[in-house]
Amino acid sequence: MNLYQKIANQEEKISLIGLGYVGMPIAVAFAKKAKVIGFDLNKEKIRLYQSGIDPTNEVGNDVIANTTVNFTDDESMLKEAKFHIVAVPTPVNADHTPDLSPVEGASRILGRNLTKGSIVVYESTVYPGVTEDICVPILEKESRLKCGIDFKVGYSPERINPGDKIHRLETITKIVSGMDVETLEEIAGVYEMVVEAGVYKAKSIKVAEAAKVIENSQRDINIAFMNELSIIFNRIGIDTKAVLDAAGTKWNFLKYTPGLVGGHCIGVDPYYLTYKAEQLGYHSQIILSGRRINDDMGKYVAENVVKNLIKSDITVKNARVAVLGFTFKENCPDTRNTKVIDVINELKEYGIQPVISDPAADREEAMRLYKVEFTEVEKIREMDAVILAVSHKEFAKISMRQLDAMFKKGENKKKVIVDVKGVLDKEEYVSAGYNYWRL
Repeated sequence: MNLYQKIANQEEKISLIGLGYVGMPIAVAFAKKAKVIGFDLNKEKIRLYQSGIDPTNEVGNDVIANTTVNFTDDESMLKEAKFHIVAVPTPVNADHTPDLSPVEGASRILGRNLTKGSIVVYESTVYPGVTEDICVPILEKESRLKCGIDFKVGYSPERINPGDKIHRLETITKIVSGMDVETLEEIAGVYEMVVEAGVYKAKSIKVAEAAKVIENSQRDINIAFMNELSIIFNRIGIDTKAVLDAAGTKWNFLKYTPGLVGGHCIGVDPYYLTYKAEQLGYHSQIILSGRRINDDMGKYVAENVVKNLIKSDITVKNARVAVLGFTFKENCPDTRNTKVIDVINELKEYGIQPVISDPAADREEAMRLYKVEFTEVEKIREMDAVILAVSHKEFAKISMRQLDAMFKKGENKKKVIVDVKGVLDKEEYVSAGYNYWRL
């Protein structure tokens, strides 16, 4: 009987190392079919899970309260599992080089508790070669076991989209890879237990690593193109959304839109690929150009806030500006690598202290990472400008009456609305006399 069959029969356990927006939903999904240990170093996060609370809002409190996942911060419990999935973040340093410390740290912890006959699968986004060249040596050193003899490895890139209730682990085709044919089949079998959409067996671990890192690089480049078009069309004096709506009537036009590109995937993954390219003597041109455009969009939005304040004859210094939304994407509490902070920091350069509101954001995380405090949206009053930065459901359905209540009393032409995501009806606000601008 192979490992997959033992897991299916609940004779062996699966472990998840890293219980964030990716690892926790995976653990919960597998727990419906197998015995699962969920490990994370964050004691507070583990306490919340054990109390039936989902701080990520990915699956909800009811699901967490009823799951059979054994949540723990005791690394020794990893010894009880034979199939290990590593799903820790892979951020970048300030100089945009890969920060592999989380995946290296997870490998050390797992290595200390690895037993013979185990399979280790990495899900963290990395450049081709990290699993075999960096992680395997750490596992071998810590465990004193030999890869290929005492344990096997594979790679299966995560494709979970935080905050997305449609594209989930179960409904997205899962790329799987293994160090040899036998391992590949075992890994495929285990994931097929929960992935209804099926698995795709990649030719090698490096192919699977590369496939993941280009998925988000492709999106990044396409969004950068939209952002550049927005800058051009703004100078021409035509509406970008109107142009995209017209162009979108062609069957093969890719329907991307301009915006702030943050988060821990699209805004990060391209740097992993370009770093590897630099190591091999090739300097990326298209990928890094796209990154530069997207990294500058926060400053661009802030500059246009200032221009429209001037247009409305409002003194820029000490102007009252509200920012609605702070997370890196809509309907998600995650503030890591949010580009809204770039807008805020740029406004501060002009002597503006923005008032920030976000009903979905993790308040403690925002304070810890950015020293940002939130104001309840109902308390926002006497503003000169309002920036709709993130299209949370609460903001996507906001009314003109609600927005108007946030402004100082006076003529609509002096009220600046910057609609970053284009969620409002432009014609309605322009007709009402507001100074409206969007990407």
